[in-house]
Amino acid sequence: MSASPFADQIEQAVAALREQQAKMAETTRELQESTASVTSKDRMVTAVVGAQGQVVSLTFHTTAYRSMAPAQLSGLLTDVLNEARADMGAKVTESMRSFEGLGELLRTSMTGGTELDELLAPLQAMRPGHAEAEARRLRGRQEEFRG
Repeated sequence: MSASPFADQIEQAVAALREQQAKMAETTRELQESTASVTSKDRMVTAVVGAQGQVVSLTFHTTAYRSMAPAQLSGLLTDVLNEARADMGAKVTESMRSFEGLGELLRTSMTGGTELDELLAPLQAMRPGHAEAEARRLRGRQEEFRG
């Protein structure tokens, strides 16, 4: 049996934090190895970009680019590269979405709904701006509830 409920809370929070750190490290590794590939509508060129939006490769599937006006070729390459970068950005955003609310989760696991809240309440109430911050927090929760 543990020394106290507070020690249990801290131990659980640290375990949750370690789990999230491991998950974040794995996600980062996967993203660093990830690429996005887009082929132009006419199938003339394919652009591949990395997680930082860097160009990994441009592959021309035909020689049609040789007879294109420079502005036309430039537009085609710009469109393909921008689309590939947007796809990569969407992958990164989706991967990071699983970490939304992590800070709140950790804070709640440390203080939410426990005797620790009651113990710290007088100290928190003395903090400058506490009443306004608490009112904003409660309004935000009510708006969340209303959908």
